[in-house]
Amino acid sequence: MRPRIAVIGSGPAGLTFARVLQRHGHPVTVFERDSARDARPAGGTLDLHEGMGQLAVEKAGLLAEFQALSRPEGQAMRILDTDGTVLRDWQPRPGDRANPEIDRGQLRDLLLGPLDVQWGRGVTEVVPEGRDGVLVHFADGRREPFDLVIGADGAWSRVRPAVSSAMPQYTGVTLIETALDDIDTRHPDLARLVGDGSVAVYGVNRALVAQRNSGGHVKVYAQFRVPLDWHPNPDREVGPNQRAGLGPADVEAVRSSLLALFDGWAAPVLDLLRHGTAFAHRPLCALPVSHTWAHVSGVTLLGDAAHLMPPLGAGANLAMLEGAELAESIAAAPDPGELDEAVHAFEEQMWARAGKWANITMAGLERLVSPNPSEAVALFDEVQPS
Repeated sequence: MRPRIAVIGSGPAGLTFARVLQRHGHPVTVFERDSARDARPAGGTLDLHEGMGQLAVEKAGLLAEFQALSRPEGQAMRILDTDGTVLRDWQPRPGDRANPEIDRGQLRDLLLGPLDVQWGRGVTEVVPEGRDGVLVHFADGRREPFDLVIGADGAWSRVRPAVSSAMPQYTGVTLIETALDDIDTRHPDLARLVGDGSVAVYGVNRALVAQRNSGGHVKVYAQFRVPLDWHPNPDREVGPNQRAGLGPADVEAVRSSLLALFDGWAAPVLDLLRHGTAFAHRPLCALPVSHTWAHVSGVTLLGDAAHLMPPLGAGANLAMLEGAELAESIAAAPDPGELDEAVHAFEEQMWARAGKWANITMAGLERLVSPNPSEAVALFDEVQPS
């Protein structure tokens, strides 16, 4: 008999795992707490790397479809000084598909395909039960047993406590996200500033990044070093006669607070904040860089649930590659008795690679939001093709 396998979470990791496993003829069910695939915005854009995210897409048999949807031109990157001076302007070479961009929503829909996803099935707890398998407790009161539960449910995973007591910790950097719609028509000057890919500006302990998505949509990310309680604390000064602690629903108050934080920066750069339509408050958290756990039969983790790290381009790529690799390992172990051994071997491999990337991304965040803005430019000089 084939093992009963459940995936908790319909992000890139869980969907890639399910799609690859299904391709190998193995049934799998994905449980997602959202009520529908479009219950909330899917997020911004992702750059899928050739040997990581793109490899995972290929393992799922979806590379041609991905190439039709992705945007190689989105690899363009421009860095400005706070006064608006262009410091770097990288453009992709013709035919360069090393890290093309794709909207998260497009990638999600591509991976979903014919998968069996049960929407509105939030999980409250996962309990290993020994010989009887693993019991999944759902928010609707139901409980279901499985032979293997894959925790792909993100930073605040409900599956993680079954294998690890680790919790994400604040990195010291807070991100405020906003967006501009129909930028090419409504804000042509800003469209030219952003270009086909991204534009970034780095100052002392703060940064502003704008990234083009498809359909004339641009995401804008203000990043800065502040205590975790910066946002809800009305008494903390953030500039001359300006105080933080403004609720995200109060768009104009948040906008005013951000403009004070970035006071003195070039007017076109600040226009990215002036024209933002809404704001979301996202303190950046991470798991310990060496996060591992004592193997627990019947439960494992993928992606952010296993190794949450700063969002510097590695997380989604790692998550998708892990999902594909775990699925292939399970498919290659037809004997149910080999399942646990295959999962344990995968975890060892995942920990070693994720630990390396966690170190890289934590060090990268230190340089990108730094007292010395030249560190950010130097970092990009190291990773961008000459």
